[in-house]
Amino acid sequence: GFSQGLHFRTWFITVPRFFFFIMAFLAPESKNTDTMKKLMSIVVLLAVSVALQAQKSVTEFLGIPVDGTKSEMIRKLKAKGFESTSYDKDVLEGEFNGRGVYVFVMTNNNEVYRIALSDKDNIDEANIKIRFNNLCSQFEDNPKYLKVDDQTIPEGEDISYEMSVNSKIYEATFYQVDTTEFVNNSAELVSKKYSAEQLANPSEEVKKDIETINYSVFYELCSNKVVWFRILENYGRYYIAMFYDNGYNKADGSDL
Repeated sequence: GFSQGLHFRTWFITVPRFFFFIMAFLAPESKNTDTMKKLMSIVVLLAVSVALQAQKSVTEFLGIPVDGTKSEMIRKLKAKGFESTSYDKDVLEGEFNGRGVYVFVMTNNNEVYRIALSDKDNIDEANIKIRFNNLCSQFEDNPKYLKVDDQTIPEGEDISYEMSVNSKIYEATFYQVDTTEFVNNSAELVSKKYSAEQLANPSEEVKKDIETINYSVFYELCSNKVVWFRILENYGRYYIAMFYDNGYNKADGSDL
């Protein structure tokens, strides 16, 4: 399943600083005319002068886009060193991030929308907490990802009790969004909607609309390029399941 929410109540801590730098000066209360002109020149440069194309990039796993057919994806994964299991040729196994894992390719309408990984080995409670928190740190330190907030498990937390009694779910979510992609997509949409003259001397309505476009682009990128993982339990032992999701290919109810 895909149960975690996109916790955008705190998403602002993850956005590149330049975004809020620009938004601060585009705000209606800005009174510095010279600064505004300089800022708008930057926006015009981004939106008009640079040849940009708003590409619909998708989540990648080991550099492979999570897209295409199942057979294509399995072939590409095998080229990375994974092999079919003895019991199912479509279920792969191999090593990922220093761990033995099983790999599952999941599709919707014959298009891959998810790569799911499951640890081969189950471990005890103490070690699964260490593994979970280490994974959080690795994602946080990786420049390819944005995080929403601190998702590590607090020291001393009894996860076996919380999971069995309180049905607590331990999972962490990250987004494969980078600054260049955000700027390119935002600038492409802005330049299609407004002329250079409008951007050079924007009305309050245009400023607000540009801000809305930026938020919409950021939200779309995050919601469709999600990587998340969860602790699962098996007879008192624990393992990590990890998911690389291409939101563009997920079921959207259109088949109903």
